[in-house]
Amino acid sequence: MSENQNDQPAMVWLGTSGALVLIMTPGIGLLYSGLSRKKHALSLLWASMMAICVVSFQWFFWGYSLTFGPAHGHGFLGDLTYFSLKDILVGTDDVAMPQVVFCFFQCMFAVITGAIMLGGACERARLGPMMLFLFLWITVVYCPCAMWTWNPEGWLATLGVYDFAGGGPVHQSSGWGALAYALMCGKRRDPVARKGLPKYKPHSVTSVVLGTVFLWFGWFGFNGGSSGNASLRGFYACLNTNLAASCGGLAWMFLDWFRCGHKWTTVGLCSGAVAGLVGITPAAGFVPIYFAVPIGVLTAIATNYAVDLKNLLQIDDGLDAWALHGVGGFVGSALTGLFAADYIVATDPGAAVAAGGWLNHHWVQLGYQLAANVSIDAWAFVVTSILLFVMNHIPFLKIRLSEEEEDLGTDAAQIGEFTYQESNMFIPEPIRSVTSKKQKHMNSDLEAANVVPLPKTDESTEEKSSN
Repeated sequence: MSENQNDQPAMVWLGTSGALVLIMTPGIGLLYSGLSRKKHALSLLWASMMAICVVSFQWFFWGYSLTFGPAHGHGFLGDLTYFSLKDILVGTDDVAMPQVVFCFFQCMFAVITGAIMLGGACERARLGPMMLFLFLWITVVYCPCAMWTWNPEGWLATLGVYDFAGGGPVHQSSGWGALAYALMCGKRRDPVARKGLPKYKPHSVTSVVLGTVFLWFGWFGFNGGSSGNASLRGFYACLNTNLAASCGGLAWMFLDWFRCGHKWTTVGLCSGAVAGLVGITPAAGFVPIYFAVPIGVLTAIATNYAVDLKNLLQIDDGLDAWALHGVGGFVGSALTGLFAADYIVATDPGAAVAAGGWLNHHWVQLGYQLAANVSIDAWAFVVTSILLFVMNHIPFLKIRLSEEEEDLGTDAAQIGEFTYQESNMFIPEPIRSVTSKKQKHMNSDLEAANVVPLPKTDESTEEKSSN
């Protein structure tokens, strides 16, 4: 076959969209970092960048094959036909979209899913075990959920579930995985309040805003690229995406105005925008444009109140990954079953014919959506809990920091670098739970040796400062 058999405009569309999705991962890092306390801020940026590296390797190693390889086990998981990405060039000239391009695009989805999930253990996770856990989690949680939904031979795809860009495989699996991670880690140490769940103000609202901007920008590739080609449906998905995010941000902000002492909260505005983006993800290429408004508003309201559920459940999900992504993805998927329209799908000449949802009197579609939601949520939560339970019973894979390390901060204890320049900077050795007297003496000597002295000031300045 000639090289001209490839749909080159579609390849450019998908490749560019994949690059946009990559931007979302440091966006998650900035959002999470801004919401955390200062002494843990760098570790969350580190986690987002680490997720790119670990998941990209996992996707090369066997992730792509497990997700998009020929079905093995009644549409449950792909086989290892494309192990280490072998044979992905076979038949390249015979198809409109080569697997090389599709593999790159889908890799970015796996990366952002893993980065979202890691937010469940904010401020208390050991970073070494986190890397191994992420590799295993993508393998046993994300790959099966994505295969069920997006592989043509997956059992949810065969059933007829609608999920345009990842309301189930990305948001619900990461949200419920984050809830399990938070549960297995336990609540953060709070020597002041002691009782209940700790609640801290974001250390940098600027980082929250910047992270939201990165996410919003990248989401046009996330949803728009999921059409798989440069069709009208892809642009329609972008329009739906922007409108739902805008309406979600307004809904959460107005709701917070009543719930938070008549204040126009910036964090609330950003949280609502993210909720709207999550809600429209499964629906972007299925629903008419005017339904993006109720999807954004209803998802923002549902996730706003879901934030309060962590106090009822007593699970310290400090970054609200479960509320925003787990609950938001569930709501968006259910609303897709109500508002999906067959004529929107028809704007993409390459898409399979769809019966639509309740708008087309296809009543059973809501049942399909709910079945997918429950299956993915249960699988993500249960399998994540089992995986963390096993790891936590292996001595060198304990998932949580010691009390001393947590008090010191993840940045100092696990990384030895800091987000901000302090007046006295030093790189301490990690503090262990059990430390000998000799080791304590060595640690104190090391810290004293690494202290950077402040520049000298004149006496008048020091007197003014003391006064």
